[in-house]
Amino acid sequence: MQADFLDAHERHWTDAETLFQAQRWANADHLYGMAAECGLKRLMLAFGMPYDSVRDRPAEGRDQVHANEIWARFESYRCGHHQGAAYVLPTPDPFTDWDVAQRYAHQSNFDRARVAAHQAGVRQVRDLVQKAKREGLV
Repeated sequence: MQADFLDAHERHWTDAETLFQAQRWANADHLYGMAAECGLKRLMLAFGMPYDSVRDRPAEGRDQVHANEIWARFESYRCGHHQGAAYVLPTPDPFTDWDVAQRYAHQSNFDRARVAAHQAGVRQVRDLVQKAKREGLV
């Protein structure tokens, strides 16, 4: 299957919101991280991230990261693009305490406050993705 970061971003966001409303904190949290990662990778493509179409993934290993590392990688592409000044993410990175391996963690490790911070972070990403869509960047 071919990667579609934009569709994955939107799908993970929608499912995370549904799970958040159902107080299914652990899976909502996982999907918020995935939504942030996919949204930022789509923007990174627009800002010139090299992509290996044969392997269907970012060409550089340092771009094959998840939500807890993608914020900084996004910044490197944003800064190098002529439209990048209009796509600044706030700091600090809200996903520094998120890890893809947490999908294996017991659900008692997750609560509303933890997940709400990640929800807010992915909302910031969504705002930039929506802006990029309106402006024809993606």
